[in-house]
Amino acid sequence: MPRAVYVLALGIFAMVTSEFAVAGLMPQLAEGLDATVPQIGYLITAFSVAMSFGGPLLTVSLLRMRQKRALMLLFGVFLVGNLLAATASGYPVMLVARVIGGVAAQAFFGISISLATQLARPELRGRAIAVLMNGLMLGTLLGLPLATVIGERLGWRAAFWAVAVLTVAVALATVAGVPDADHAEGGGSLREELGALRNRRLWLAFATSTLIIGATFSLFSYINPVLTEITGFAAGSVPLLLVAYGAATVVGNTVVGRLADRYALPVLAVGLALNTVFLAGLALFAQLRVPAVGLLLGVGLVGVTMNPAMASRVQRIGNARPLVNTVHNAFITLGVILSSLLGGLAIDAWGLRAALWLGVAMAVAGLLTLVPDALRARSTVSGQDPGAGGNNTRVADAKVVETLTIGS
Repeated sequence: MPRAVYVLALGIFAMVTSEFAVAGLMPQLAEGLDATVPQIGYLITAFSVAMSFGGPLLTVSLLRMRQKRALMLLFGVFLVGNLLAATASGYPVMLVARVIGGVAAQAFFGISISLATQLARPELRGRAIAVLMNGLMLGTLLGLPLATVIGERLGWRAAFWAVAVLTVAVALATVAGVPDADHAEGGGSLREELGALRNRRLWLAFATSTLIIGATFSLFSYINPVLTEITGFAAGSVPLLLVAYGAATVVGNTVVGRLADRYALPVLAVGLALNTVFLAGLALFAQLRVPAVGLLLGVGLVGVTMNPAMASRVQRIGNARPLVNTVHNAFITLGVILSSLLGGLAIDAWGLRAALWLGVAMAVAGLLTLVPDALRARSTVSGQDPGAGGNNTRVADAKVVETLTIGS
């Protein structure tokens, strides 16, 4: 694996740490900005909305730029957002800072994935994406606790100053360790990039990714109250459980990365099926500590860890260029937004377990979005789709799908 891919993962780690910092510093931010805790929660929503809608627009403006230069520009924009957050004089300034950070982070994700797949050999692209996504997983496992500790001991501004310093350090590492690649493979014109988005199968793949992440975050968005109010864990135990959950995501992401290149569709099908079982089990047995912990770790293994398979599927249907990857990540972020919003409404109406049942519904819906591609894969094996026969990866998917669905 090229070392440059690991450097790009550090960039994602820095941006995810900044994204999650607000969640760990809500009381301090509320006091320092003279705001309520729900208002601080809106800062998380603002970051996510900026990622979903602003990131693709910023990516479009960078299509004609060499990818390494585009990354350096995005580091600069992201740094401005964090410096503005560290020096924010009030809530409106902090809100602007989070929007700037969210737009830059999403564009960085898309271009990094495109560049990583360009640098890696074709048979290692899934693993390259897994390495990048470990930057996201480690942001949850290490970045969030570190930002929280820094903010609690030195003040919330210090946490954003620390992210700013980390951003500069990773930018310098990118200058030294990432080669200066040209535009993404296959060109880089706006017409070519937009042309890929006309593929209906691609939008179905986007929908699958939204539902996978939405199902997972229906739990993760409310994991603290679920563990304390239903399962009965003390508040001090939750950070340790989150570390265990984060470790499970790292393991799952590594395994999926090794399978994503050849078996993207079966991996997604199995992952969604297992996540349906784990979320339903948690909704039924969250009051029992041992089963609850086991089911929580299960969601960690098969939830956000589907990212490499999701990206491989999208790139196979569309392409590996920046705009497709950025739009895909925007749909992933949309899953977070929808699950947190709908989960909150469900909890208000029916209680905490309702968010878990929402996750079950989203996972089942995600499985249904795989049906058209699964049918295409089975027809490939039976010889009804000869035009696809030269694609070894698709044939590998088809053989596994046939095994999974035999006798159905």
